[in-house]
Amino acid sequence: MNLYAIRAIYKFEMARTFRTLMQSIASPVLSTSLYFIVFGTAIGSRMGNIDGISYGAFIIPGLVMLSLLSESISNASFGIFFPKFSGTIYEVLSAPVSSMEIVIGYVGAAATKSVTLGLLILLTAQLFVEYHIQHPVWMLAFLILTAITFSLFGFIIGIWADDFQKLQVIPLMVITPLTFLGGAFYSISMLPEPWQTLTLFNPVVYLISGFRWAFYGVADVNVAVSLGMTMVFLLICLTVVWWIFRTGYRIRT
Repeated sequence: MNLYAIRAIYKFEMARTFRTLMQSIASPVLSTSLYFIVFGTAIGSRMGNIDGISYGAFIIPGLVMLSLLSESISNASFGIFFPKFSGTIYEVLSAPVSSMEIVIGYVGAAATKSVTLGLLILLTAQLFVEYHIQHPVWMLAFLILTAITFSLFGFIIGIWADDFQKLQVIPLMVITPLTFLGGAFYSISMLPEPWQTLTLFNPVVYLISGFRWAFYGVADVNVAVSLGMTMVFLLICLTVVWWIFRTGYRIRT
């Protein structure tokens, strides 16, 4: 494995983050902080507990997951799309770098940014809402696994997109609505039938539920099922990425 190539791609992508620190880090943290202020402090103080957890603390895993999913996709998709758009992708393709090393470099950098952002949001939440983490190891595991999975998904979107508008279609039209409807601000047990059953077809439910279990030990779905669904989506993304490099689909366009 060409570790020098992986490190070069990784460092280049991370350097781009530091050049755009306001957009990459400060803006998502500020946006999520507004959710904590409005829902956690203002509205949350007037609402009852959910599963024995204050509303402000209950929504923390959902808000972190909302930012994690959107930023993982955004970072990875733009990271691979811009070299295609500018033509610098040919420099990578002509170098002695394998497809696996390209994926590790780009996806690794995007996942690192997302995990860092998630941890910063958790630290910021302490300023507005009191919470505790019952299973910190599992919390980190879900955080890292989700970041890698959706960074791979973003990598796929970046290769599929042929203009800047398409980069935003799936995150805005699919991922964000699924996150809001996936229990980010409520427990799905609060929904009447048949909506409660229909919600189980939303894959984001399993991510938020597993992540919330790591915080408070309560979940809408069994944690083993949540972990299994996350692994299934990861394997699907890996399979699609493998097919893309095997067929050369839109990499050179």
